[in-house]
Amino acid sequence: MTRQYFLESALLPQGWVRGALVSVAEDGHISAIDVPAATQASSNRNLSPATARDSEPIPGIVVPGMVNAHSHAFQRGMAGNTEYRLSARDSFWTWRQAMYALANRIEPDDLQLLATQLFIEMLKSGYTSVAEFHYLHRQRNGDLYFGPNALWEAVATAAAVTGIALTFLPTLYQTSDFGELPLKREQARFALETERFLRAIEARVDAERRAALATLRTGAAFHSLRAVPLPTLREATHTLRGMDQTLPLHIHVAEQVEEVAACELHTGRRPLELLLDTGLLDQHWCLVHATHATGAELQGVAASQAAICLSISTEANLGDGFFDASRFLRFGGRICIGSDSQATVCPAEELRWLEYQQRLRKRRRSVLADKSESHGGTRLWRHAARSGAQAIGQPAGAIAVGHRADWLVLESTHPSMAGTPLENALDHLVFAGGAAAIRDVMVAGRWVVKERHHAAELPLAGRFAELMTRLAAPVRP
Repeated sequence: MTRQYFLESALLPQGWVRGALVSVAEDGHISAIDVPAATQASSNRNLSPATARDSEPIPGIVVPGMVNAHSHAFQRGMAGNTEYRLSARDSFWTWRQAMYALANRIEPDDLQLLATQLFIEMLKSGYTSVAEFHYLHRQRNGDLYFGPNALWEAVATAAAVTGIALTFLPTLYQTSDFGELPLKREQARFALETERFLRAIEARVDAERRAALATLRTGAAFHSLRAVPLPTLREATHTLRGMDQTLPLHIHVAEQVEEVAACELHTGRRPLELLLDTGLLDQHWCLVHATHATGAELQGVAASQAAICLSISTEANLGDGFFDASRFLRFGGRICIGSDSQATVCPAEELRWLEYQQRLRKRRRSVLADKSESHGGTRLWRHAARSGAQAIGQPAGAIAVGHRADWLVLESTHPSMAGTPLENALDHLVFAGGAAAIRDVMVAGRWVVKERHHAAELPLAGRFAELMTRLAAPVRP
């Protein structure tokens, strides 16, 4: 059954409009949009009451939900627990040891609880879909699970419970460093043989085709070039492309200076150079971080149409470095965002600091706005949502026919929004604490957050607190 919604104010592909009648099909996709002849935000024309009589009115400001293109759900269990100094040279590499310790304590029930809590937080902050870059594959003793992988199922169950759209990315992880060094003991849970990895993905893709689910998609990921030898990456990519030419493929790359140096030492090439030389990159790839990229590499990635996913909160938390976003955008590159290690779960904060990094580097304002869109918040939100949707292979990122009805409703009378002209709404969301104005959230035509409340959050609270207390406790030898 088609449902109709009367949007008081909304951001459509053509710009801000006042009064839009949106039809949403049973599968959660937008089937029609009727707007006034004058579509500018300054227009006072609305659709007539008769036109909207049988629709559900949505007061407030409706904007596309944001795509979270990179998440490690289990790392929600360590958020805030590593913010103390171990030495004068703390870095990503020292943080990684704490991450390994957590990874080796997580059971499937723990992961489901962490992911459920995390996905609720994502929805309430404005993320309506997520790509879960998942490399926990085995039992704690290193054995495979019998039957369906319980850790994979835990993530899928959490997405179903919360209503967030999920692109699940089983991740190949086979070596501990360049030179095909074997995995270390603390990495044993990440190991998967290539053929088993490919068979498992094929089974999921086939099942999803039969089920035609509106909010679930399987892709694949390669942890990094240090964790997947290049010949294996080539072979696996060709097999995956044979399953589905549009399958989302993701990889961590060039996040750390030491990683780039090690790659050059063992291969004579930088990580992004190696990937570009393969000729594999296209619009269905997403390169995560790419922090230490040269201008030529950024130009090559932009030409390939692959997206780069930034998680400024994680990259700052780990001291990774600055990504040259302004240059990449000048080349026509696509940037999306992700919550990664869950140091922060807020798309507005990611986008704000994406812009602020550039301001600090260049010592000027409004660096990432452009002639086509002078409002920084609108420019960043629309670009990241569209690029993220393409990167995770989901019909999201815009309020448009054929896209899924994934919407945020901003309360226009909230103090962070009060008095703002409509065209400034996303500036307030990104730069003025407007995330607090997110009142309602819809995914695939279904309300998952109403009046800032998710139905699963209160029943979950006690169990989540108990789990976090247990995970924060010292590990006993």
